[in-house]
Amino acid sequence: MIAEGFESHFPMQKLSVRGYVEVLRHYREIMAIRRKLASQFLDERPRLFIGVDAPDFNLGLERQLKRAGIPAIHYVSPSIWAWRGGRVNRIGQSASHLLALFPFEPPLYRKVGLDVTFVGHPLADMIPLEADRPAARARLRLPQKQPVIALLPGSRKSEIEYMADLFVKTARLLGERVKDAYFVCPTATRETRDMVEAAVHRQVGREFPLTLLFGYSHDALAAADVALVASGTATLEAALYKTPMTIAYRMSPITWALMRHMLYLPHVGLPNILAGENLVPEYLQEAATAEALAASLEDLLRNEGSRQKQVGKFLEIHLQLRQNTAEKAADAVLKVMDAERFRS
Repeated sequence: MIAEGFESHFPMQKLSVRGYVEVLRHYREIMAIRRKLASQFLDERPRLFIGVDAPDFNLGLERQLKRAGIPAIHYVSPSIWAWRGGRVNRIGQSASHLLALFPFEPPLYRKVGLDVTFVGHPLADMIPLEADRPAARARLRLPQKQPVIALLPGSRKSEIEYMADLFVKTARLLGERVKDAYFVCPTATRETRDMVEAAVHRQVGREFPLTLLFGYSHDALAAADVALVASGTATLEAALYKTPMTIAYRMSPITWALMRHMLYLPHVGLPNILAGENLVPEYLQEAATAEALAASLEDLLRNEGSRQKQVGKFLEIHLQLRQNTAEKAADAVLKVMDAERFRS
């Protein structure tokens, strides 16, 4: 957005924290940012506010603006379908309109009278229906004839703290069972790359068939035969690249104790929620052990039927989410602006 000419008042990294414990460490700073933005927008009175994701930050801001007569669109529904379903009413009070990425979301919000437009997922438009695996391997200089396993332990520092050692230990165990296995691990920042590299030294301590990348997560998924993915958007990316996967996630014990009671779906991974079945193995918190994850990945590598079942469902999901999202979202925003102009 900055490259397109937008002005950034605060760096996005300030909001890139996840989990109750992690947010509490930065709570005062985050709330001060929200107060400053609210004050500025109430003075400037923009014709429209669009809050993109970050619901715990944006919804409170949207509520203040909406009460002041400034229309507020929320883009990307919070994960009410996975946990914290009680937020539906609060979202309806905060936003004037919601742009939904997934087809099962609009009925949830229409129950509380919130206008919703299903726009599809932008990644489904960006990612090709069929990835060119040999070309992706060539770009990353990965072996063409060996099984390649992608490791995606998360993009945030708080995630890497809990996932890096687990993922590297899993790779070590899998490498002992699948002798020609090769691993690729994309990282989002130099800091998270350093954290993964330190985990490799701790867990392996010797030469290991691993390519550690700075960026290139999509190429890594396109190149891989299977993937181990931290729960989140990366699981959807893996599904769109038709890469069979196992999902894992760990967080602070306090955050997990609070959140586990809010779960009201049997799945947390987006591919499983979209498929409506236990398609992709999920291992959360105590169940996410290196031994269990290595066994799951080994089964995927050796079981053609399991891989093809996932790939077939992933294609269905891709076609469902491919909606020319940018155009649909822009049209929805313009309709809200036209409606507000008519009312005034």
